[in-house]
Amino acid sequence: MTKPTHVDVLIVGAGISGIGSAYHLQDQCPGKSYAILEMKDTFGGTWDTHKYPGVRSDSDLYTFGYRFKPWIGAPIASAEEILKYMGEVIEENGIGDHIRYGHRIDRCSFSRETDLWTVGATRLSDGESLVFTCSFLWMCQGYYDHKTPYIPPEWQDKGLSDFKGDFVHAQQWDPDYDFTGKRVLVIGSGATAATVVPAFAEKAEHVTMLQRSPTYFFCSENKNELADRLREIGVDESTVHRVVRQQIMFDQDMLTKRCLEEPDAVFEELKELVRAFTGKPDFEFEPHFTPKYRVWQQRLAFCPEGDVFRCAVEGKLTVVTDTLDRFTEKGVMTSSGEEIEVDLIVAATGFQLSVMGDIPFFVDGKRVDWHDTVTYRGMMFTGVPNMVWVFGYFRASWTLRVDMLGDFVCSLLNHMDGKSARRVEVQFRPEDKGMKLLPWIEADNFNPGYLMRGLDQMPRRGDKPEWRHNQDYWREREEIPAISLDGPEFAYASGAGVAGAVEAEAIG
Repeated sequence: MTKPTHVDVLIVGAGISGIGSAYHLQDQCPGKSYAILEMKDTFGGTWDTHKYPGVRSDSDLYTFGYRFKPWIGAPIASAEEILKYMGEVIEENGIGDHIRYGHRIDRCSFSRETDLWTVGATRLSDGESLVFTCSFLWMCQGYYDHKTPYIPPEWQDKGLSDFKGDFVHAQQWDPDYDFTGKRVLVIGSGATAATVVPAFAEKAEHVTMLQRSPTYFFCSENKNELADRLREIGVDESTVHRVVRQQIMFDQDMLTKRCLEEPDAVFEELKELVRAFTGKPDFEFEPHFTPKYRVWQQRLAFCPEGDVFRCAVEGKLTVVTDTLDRFTEKGVMTSSGEEIEVDLIVAATGFQLSVMGDIPFFVDGKRVDWHDTVTYRGMMFTGVPNMVWVFGYFRASWTLRVDMLGDFVCSLLNHMDGKSARRVEVQFRPEDKGMKLLPWIEADNFNPGYLMRGLDQMPRRGDKPEWRHNQDYWREREEIPAISLDGPEFAYASGAGVAGAVEAEAIG
């Protein structure tokens, strides 16, 4: 049997979360050994998975970029540019030496006798089974299934196989596919649809977008005037990055508050931006561009230069707001009886939720059912020691929480060393007795389809702020750094095991 490989910290995933977490661990806990296990054969996570035309960020890169590495470029960036940025982080900080690519994790087990995680993995290149042990597990694998996208199951009953053209989900797009001159139907209206529609419109004969409900879009030039001005007067990039991040986060905070307090006024302002970028003061929003939900209940999609709306004004895009009745040989039939004839159908219907990478977890031999656990601030879970899950923001850039939790985890690890503690887990405080337990998030707060479909897989939340992920960066940036690591919600133990309980090969 292969001898286990031991590290102090095992990071799962080499995407935007895993690479950022590795940087913070190296910087703030330089004495800790670590490894990153990544199932893909390269870094990047979602930015490597998605290869559909025009794939780009829907967050500005000044806040989606890491706190520690300045972003130089347009605020909305292509996947290629983001991967280049991540590659520089890896290269500049020697992180690549710690990444084990092509490793699929099959099982994670924690023992309170040894205070160690034992992680079983398969090396995909040769199928060899490997074992890793670690004192702390840092889950950075994201939240959706990279292999299997969400395709509404009822589509099979609605005759999907009857369609004689080409069909693909955006997540499974082949970049070698040539759509030049084709009639393209995009089903969906979220951020993915907003990305692919302008890209398809460049070469397709025509693009149609079929949506059940419209989405809110924020139109803006793809530049940051403050950043450009600071560079013009000679301010260094680190300062530009810090100041522009602060400006953007302030503006986003104000927008979030206004969306809650005066959503109708915000929508009118979003409309004015559309009119400005299309040059049509009489642009008609009913029915295809008036969403049914309140602003900010779902992600506000960024629309650089108003490109989606300009496609519609220029006649390159037809928007149909209706439901799909059935597929036909030539395309789809809507519930109102309209047949849309196309050559290519692209499903932009979202993700399948994947909780903890769908990896089986065990604590002291008992299988963990995540829905039986209660989350502590959306990062730790009752009954699961020595583990943090990075689950970022939807209303603000995901990476803001990567940086924030990087600080928290490193402080926690250093605090454990100071206490000679080998185990930490969260527990209810005396004042939490009888606390009401609820789904991960309430639907009227944030309700994208993939999350609503998978709530029964997610940990539960309590009705107190400490026992939930509130999706509020502007609140958490004050609260999380102020957490007392000696608070009653943290239970520490020196552990019955000793460091040598598992014979292991240490790696740096």
